Amino acid sequence: MTAIAKAVPGKTLLNPTDHTLIMIDHQSQMSFATKSIDAVTLRNNAALVSKAAKEFGVSTILTTVAEKSFSGPIFTEIKSVFPDHNVIDRTSMNTWEDPRIAVEVNKFGKQKIVLAGLWTSVCIVGPALSAIDQGFEVYVIADACGDVSTEAHEMALQRMIQLGARPMTSLQYLLELQRDWARGETYDQTVKTSIEHGGAYGLGLIYAKTMFNASEGH
Repeated sequence: MTAIAKAVPGKTLLNPTDHTLIMIDHQSQMSFATKSIDAVTLRNNAALVSKAAKEFGVSTILTTVAEKSFSGPIFTEIKSVFPDHNVIDRTSMNTWEDPRIAVEVNKFGKQKIVLAGLWTSVCIVGPALSAIDQGFEVYVIADACGDVSTEAHEMALQRMIQLGARPMTSLQYLLELQRDWARGETYDQTVKTSIEHGGAYGLGLIYAKTMFNASEGH
């Protein structure tokens, strides 16, 4: 059968309404031992993901582990974007084993789950493999995760990929939600977030808009 091209997005591409984002254990104590990514970059990427989710109205779950007694509060970069959001504090290493998470996931009713957090080999592998086992499609924002070593992070990603998880990056997440520069209702915020947190790409946007008043949607 000959394939026929159609001007429609692929089913595995994310859109703002088809997934639940779970941000897990972006906390000070977890960051101290994270070596696969530096803390500045990690915080920047967590902010990028948070702002993307807020801008596009993505169903979002925030969770911490032992916030008061050991690990500290969730990153300010996340909390400032969701100041009134309930942060679920757990004792379980595997977020998915906390019944409150199941309640939230089922309330949102989305087939796709997007994960980001610390550490990749524990706090992300646990819910990723559990969700896949229960029939969900799982995506992992790899550069908004981190682990005690590069090897630990990479082995965790490979383990999840082998079972069907789909890796992506924080900037990719934002741009995949925007997808078309002609979407004017989110264009300005997407550009603003890209400039603030998109590294060299953000510098390019500053240059193009300052020098030429350029706009991708025209």
